[in-house]
Amino acid sequence: MNHPSPQIVVCGTDTDVGKTVVSAWLVQGLNAHYWKPVQSGLEDGGDRGRVQSLLNLPPRRMLPEAYAFQQPVSPHWAAELDGIPLNPDDLVVPHCTGPLVVETAGGLMVPLTRRWLQIDQLQRWNRPIVLVARSGLGTLNHTLLSLEALNRRQLTVLGLILNGPAHADNPGTLEQFGGVPVLAHLPTLSPLTAESLAREWKRQGLSSKFQDLLGIQQP
Repeated sequence: MNHPSPQIVVCGTDTDVGKTVVSAWLVQGLNAHYWKPVQSGLEDGGDRGRVQSLLNLPPRRMLPEAYAFQQPVSPHWAAELDGIPLNPDDLVVPHCTGPLVVETAGGLMVPLTRRWLQIDQLQRWNRPIVLVARSGLGTLNHTLLSLEALNRRQLTVLGLILNGPAHADNPGTLEQFGGVPVLAHLPTLSPLTAESLAREWKRQGLSSKFQDLLGIQQP
């Protein structure tokens, strides 16, 4: 994937699996722009506001949402509650100088409309995917089902990033049955800061790993 401005889509196996923190980790490590096309729930500025606050990034690195709904519920329902129809044709991946990290909402099968699932949008975008999964109990079923759904759509999955406390067996089992690599493991960081994220990125040697994956020079 040799491209002057590589684009990664960050998906999750479930809600609250850690997509936003992992997206921030990738944005920081790749010196990328951030875009969440559909935001449900605007408390604290939504996920865009949380990423910007965590990383202290300039506004130009934070691309505005295509849709931002008030209620923290599934996008299809949030759109209905706000009376704003969501048109998938509006979800065009923006062009920007340098890498772009796209964070999706919820899991793969979350409805964006009553007729359009998030995985339909992933297929339309056809961009490489990083799947975020929990590290511990329950991750095997959720993650393997998600990988099977992505494989059925013939979507490219770069690999998994596991979020949470280290687990002795799950990473190897996921690689064995899922057929994709575990790219990284983001442990619970206390405090969670830009500095602690940067240290973990460096400790795991992720600059060279993503340079190989994406064909770009890392900062």
